[in-house]
Amino acid sequence: MSVTDAQLQQMASRLAEQLQARNWQLTTAESLTGGWIAKVCTELAGSSAWFDGAFVTYSPQAKQSMLGLTSELLQDAGIVSEAVAAAMARGALQRSQASISLAVTGLAGPGGGTALIPVGTVCCACMTCDQLARNQPPHVTTWHFQGERDVIRRQTVHHSLLRLCDILA
Repeated sequence: MSVTDAQLQQMASRLAEQLQARNWQLTTAESLTGGWIAKVCTELAGSSAWFDGAFVTYSPQAKQSMLGLTSELLQDAGIVSEAVAAAMARGALQRSQASISLAVTGLAGPGGGTALIPVGTVCCACMTCDQLARNQPPHVTTWHFQGERDVIRRQTVHHSLLRLCDILA
């Protein structure tokens, strides 16, 4: 599936409307997308009204120092896992002024895939302040995308924004 820049902007606009209707702000914790979700969001004029900030935590060390993940979690669960995505979403929400967080971790390739975690595997987690306050788990989803690195990353941005919009709906 090819995702266009126009489709990404359409999803960001939809998300902006939903967040503004709730008077909420978003924070992101991004690994394989390298800040692309934040870029798409902040391309919209006025995004400071609903976008708080982003954590680009590409390395395991960044996930630990910026989001508070433990080396044990990263080793036991693996960098590309629902447990790590959930911990990233929780850490981003705890370290921001946002009302909701969106976290992604995955494997865009071209190398590094295994039989258990093939290239194109992406884990996405979304968490609200209400879930955090009640100590409830985030919403977590795993996708398996096909294509080259840029295609996988672009699909991740699109599907992550779509997932967040669905949760807010």
